[in-house]
Amino acid sequence: MPPATGALTAGATADAPPTNSEDPRGGHPAAGAGRGYLIALAAASIAVMSSVLSVAILTLPLKAESIAGGRATTLISVASGVAGAVALIANPIFGRLSDRTTMRWGRRRPYVVLGAVFMAVGSVLVLQAMSVWMLSIGWVLMTMGQISAQAALGASIPEQLAPERRGIASAVFGVAGTAGALIGLGLGSLLSPSLPAMILAPTALAVLTLLVFAVVLRDRPLPSQERPALVLSEVFGTFWVNPRRHTSYALAFGSRFAVFCSIAAVNAYQAIYLIMGLHIPPTEVAGKIFLASLVSGLTALLFAMTMGKLSDRIGRRKPFVVAAALIFAVGLALVATASTFNGFLVAVAVMGIGQGVYLAVDFALITQVLPDPNNPAKDLGIMNLASSLPNIVVPAVAPALLALGASASSPQNFGALFLAGAVAGLLGAVLIAPIRMVR
Repeated sequence: MPPATGALTAGATADAPPTNSEDPRGGHPAAGAGRGYLIALAAASIAVMSSVLSVAILTLPLKAESIAGGRATTLISVASGVAGAVALIANPIFGRLSDRTTMRWGRRRPYVVLGAVFMAVGSVLVLQAMSVWMLSIGWVLMTMGQISAQAALGASIPEQLAPERRGIASAVFGVAGTAGALIGLGLGSLLSPSLPAMILAPTALAVLTLLVFAVVLRDRPLPSQERPALVLSEVFGTFWVNPRRHTSYALAFGSRFAVFCSIAAVNAYQAIYLIMGLHIPPTEVAGKIFLASLVSGLTALLFAMTMGKLSDRIGRRKPFVVAAALIFAVGLALVATASTFNGFLVAVAVMGIGQGVYLAVDFALITQVLPDPNNPAKDLGIMNLASSLPNIVVPAVAPALLALGASASSPQNFGALFLAGAVAGLLGAVLIAPIRMVR
């Protein structure tokens, strides 16, 4: 695991750009994936996030409230923390395994199918859960399914597309969470109050689209003679990228971690905030969250696709990422000061602009600073820790922030939590500036 953000630039050396002899697609020459690949990638990426985010944002809190009532925030923190801890290990492991797989199916396809299986089983356990531990196990399996699938989906982008063609794919992959939340919460709102349908319908869609992607993907099998011998140092290296040798990669990791802390602060506690902070009746939460997601999602999708194309056209990534992180921080500050649901909608619209622009170009930037372009899944797996670690950090820190200045009339200080998220977003913008390998 990369070190703390503050240590990323200590004694750092400049990254050397890839030489002309390096294959920009990770050593797997391809004629260039076409529209079918992009459509299948978009469908699978969005459907996977639709399933996991509809559970994380809506049905997991509702399930926790049905199990524990007033202790729902504690159950959410436990389940999210356990799943986040598993993700900490699973992200680089799935990436390493995928890079070394020599099956006839290819390197990526087996993990697409495995992800579909994990998500299906996990969703059933979440639905049937009657205790915090069963809820946690189901959520862990769904998280592992997401990780397995995304390891394959993400690694396919640098293998299928040259750097100058990755903007659209990055936009598709990056905004999958926003679009997925919109679709998943939309389904949840339509199917409410049937909790089985709210959980299982988005998961069924994810399983179907993953299987379609597995069929569409042109996945060249890795010849066994090309797989390097796995030595002990490489096993430990699964969880580590030297920040001194790969400074740009380390800075990108720090920036992503900070921004996703901002995102986690809203996603994990949005439903409870509406109930306890804005006093929305629990029966109306699904509809309110869907409306908020519709506002932020449509805004994010509009800006993501536009900025992804513009980023490819002008050949620049950093200005987009910096501006987006700043806008997202402003949106979180507005969430922290919102006193009505309409004010909350304005805030999430601003967040949608920032999130859309950030996620549109963030992944394209990351693929250009990978330490080993020939084996991208492992390094992308470590980079994915930047988006999964916040699921451990935020639930761990949130109780202390929520308790600041709490009183009998206001037992949870959501303003402090969201302002801390805004500060994290600003830090994410600052860390992008020193990256030298990408303009």
